[in-house]
Amino acid sequence: MSLRSLRARLIVTDSDRGDVPGWVLITLMTAGLVAALWAVAGPALTNLFTSAIESVSGG
Repeated sequence: MSLRSLRARLIVTDSDRGDVPGWVLITLMTAGLVAALWAVAGPALTNLFTSAIESVSGG
């Protein structure tokens, strides 16, 4: 590989900047889904965990 082709690969142009709004949207949507699932399933999972610990510890 020549130095010229290596330099051409390393130079970032405006078209090579990536899709920043896309990954931001995916991150926000994932965080929203996690928060929604946590709000719905959180109390049930807490009760399940508590009853499992109580049955193991005999309390």
